[in-house]
Amino acid sequence: MDSFSTGSSGTGPPQFSTDEFMDQMKVQLAQAYAQEFLETVREKCFEKCITKPGSSLSGSESSCVPRCVDRYIEATGIVGRALLTSRSNS
Repeated sequence: MDSFSTGSSGTGPPQFSTDEFMDQMKVQLAQAYAQEFLETVREKCFEKCITKPGSSLSGSESSCVPRCVDRYIEATGIVGRALLTSRSNS
């Protein structure tokens, strides 16, 4: 039974604390963010690196994809740190 299920009788309000609810929401938000991030990276790096889609990647495509992913992750980290810094200075 997950934290959003009803009580043991199957009726009544869900049985979980505010902390459990917040933890569950944080997990779900992190999963949604990770999924969106991966979809964005896949889309952006495919557009940038895959010039002639086929059954296999060329050598340049094979090296472009990991570099693109690394740059995207690096850029996301820089933006995230900048946002955290700007919030703490407000």
